[in-house]
Amino acid sequence: MVEILVVLNSTAVNEKTPAKKSVSRLRADQPYLHDGVQLNEVSFGRYTEIGKGSRLSFSDIGDYSYCDRYADIANTQVGKFANIASYTRIGASDHPLHTVACHHFLYRSADYFDDAEFDEQFFVHRKSRRATIGNDTWIGHGAQIKPEITLGDGAVVASGSVVTKDVAPYTIVAGVPATILRLRQPIAIAERIINLAWWDWSHDELRAGLDDFRTLKAEQFLEKYHG
Repeated sequence: MVEILVVLNSTAVNEKTPAKKSVSRLRADQPYLHDGVQLNEVSFGRYTEIGKGSRLSFSDIGDYSYCDRYADIANTQVGKFANIASYTRIGASDHPLHTVACHHFLYRSADYFDDAEFDEQFFVHRKSRRATIGNDTWIGHGAQIKPEITLGDGAVVASGSVVTKDVAPYTIVAGVPATILRLRQPIAIAERIINLAWWDWSHDELRAGLDDFRTLKAEQFLEKYHG
């Protein structure tokens, strides 16, 4: 991922100036941020977009990836061309279950006691439990991805699902907890797409192939582009 921008502790509001038809809305040099976006230590690739009211922290967003409104993404590596729907939650924080209590006061102690400090090691451990979202993935409305989960390239998560286990490339999962629904592409085709790695193409190459992306079935596309 080409890192374009790192934002530290910010509430961002994008300008509402309407773009002319001759000018693309998304840009390579900065993310497109809708109203009320909250960012804390987030890096962005090219042509990214973050929906209204979304909250992102300690995460990296790959080229061309976007999330719709009110997404909550933490401690996550997002690949390129990820499609993240509204109200999704990725890398949700959890509470300690091995102790007698699981409440905030254990680790956000300074909020409750004048002479106590935060349990910094708890937060270090939480940040280390990163989720990984592959390229050309689709996460449906209201889905949840637990910490340390990997979605392979091309994976699809149905709306409302809770993903508690890794998802193989080009596999569609659904349910609570999420289980395999079907393959998005046959394994042989999926392997060829991964080898082609069209998501690493230049912006100009993507534009040149746009009509084929729109009209050709996967196998036809692979044949034309020697995948």
